[in-house]
Amino acid sequence: MRTIVFSGRMVVIGCGSIGQGILPLILRHIDIDPARMTIITACERGREVAQEYGITFINKALTSDDYRDRLTPMLRKGDFLLNLSVDVSSVALVELCRDVGALYLDTCIEPWPGGYTDPGLSPSLRSNYALREEMLKLRVPGIPMPTALVTHGANPGLVSHFVKQALLNIAADTGQAVETPRSRDAWAALAARLGVKVIHVAERDTQVGSVPKAVGEFVNTWSIDGFVGEGCQPAELGWGSHEKELPPEGRRHEFGGGSAIYLMRPGASQRVRTWTPTEGPFHGFLITHSESISIADYFTVKSGDAVSYRPTVHYAYHPCDDAVVSLHELAGKNWKMQERQRLMGNEITAGIDELGVLLAGHAKGAYWYGSQLSIAEARELAPHNSATSLQVTATILAGIIWALENPDRGVVEPDEIDFDRILEIARPYLGPVVGVYTDWNPLQGRGELFPEDVDTSDPWQFKNVRVL
Repeated sequence: MRTIVFSGRMVVIGCGSIGQGILPLILRHIDIDPARMTIITACERGREVAQEYGITFINKALTSDDYRDRLTPMLRKGDFLLNLSVDVSSVALVELCRDVGALYLDTCIEPWPGGYTDPGLSPSLRSNYALREEMLKLRVPGIPMPTALVTHGANPGLVSHFVKQALLNIAADTGQAVETPRSRDAWAALAARLGVKVIHVAERDTQVGSVPKAVGEFVNTWSIDGFVGEGCQPAELGWGSHEKELPPEGRRHEFGGGSAIYLMRPGASQRVRTWTPTEGPFHGFLITHSESISIADYFTVKSGDAVSYRPTVHYAYHPCDDAVVSLHELAGKNWKMQERQRLMGNEITAGIDELGVLLAGHAKGAYWYGSQLSIAEARELAPHNSATSLQVTATILAGIIWALENPDRGVVEPDEIDFDRILEIARPYLGPVVGVYTDWNPLQGRGELFPEDVDTSDPWQFKNVRVL
């Protein structure tokens, strides 16, 4: 991959596992003097890595009161703000970048502290759907704006590009000769023509460490604050046109585009049935993610104002086993965080992060397409990364390069950009990228031991996918 020259300054907010893991990739593929890079973070984690590369490290959290005063002198037209933080408003940062002319990228749309769990806000207003709607309001037709690529990590982010490649693969394998669509309407028409009913972001993390989880400790292979924050938000999913009925606790939003619903329960308490090639069938958590909403929205076909086609889209995540036990303990404490948190790093001894998209309901049943990156290969490919973090950081790198190549696109989501360019850049860091068909569906084996209320006429109803 060629190196791209960047003569501006770069400010990185946050230096957890992703912030540390992206630094070697940026300096490997982007020609930038580390002296023109600054990290701003809320804790000491990451200082040694920053010092290793000669990057200025500031341990002082940004707040709603001081972020403009602190960041404005550090950013001018053509500079880059890379937001990898939690508890810093993404909308506020994009507005600032718009005002100073800087480019922007984040991996999720974050609120200020408390935005995920504020009891004064309804579940609808604490959702990713609401955060996305707030971000999209920054698009003003006719007013130019520097590129702000939002929600572009592994998921959300990389999985949107996997969906497009998967659709092309299914089309080819079912004898439908198609040219690569170059518009939103054409992509949606292809998904509808193929008959894709559901899209699961199906992920199984099997990484294990040499140090077992202790009682009263939360352990994970990536950001604990980020995972717990999104896990405590309402479960959210893009709601497909084939669905017959809302879940009993399902609710529609009273504002916005209407592509998604939410459940009156936290995502970390709702499990769903899904499948990946290595694991086979498993139960994952329906954690809220922006891609569930943006993918469903992007692939919507309308006849006038009526929706004629939309897939059901949601995350189905089985984190590493220690994180599952940590979640179980967290739920038992009424979602109050354990006193100790441990981000797994050098102690990881084995395992893979199998991350991809499962497209189902079409003529060939179900098709999983994605990355099967092992911890061993991740460590060979880039320092300061696990399998989980490298899938994220490789996509961040690709997004930064795409933004530098396309600096005046305004607020854009992963679904709206060049999927083939992103995959070209990220693929060398993703390990085996495979596509596998399966005859699995969520009705298999059901009712053999106990009777269940299922819809046998359509396996891909959400009623059949969710675990009660």
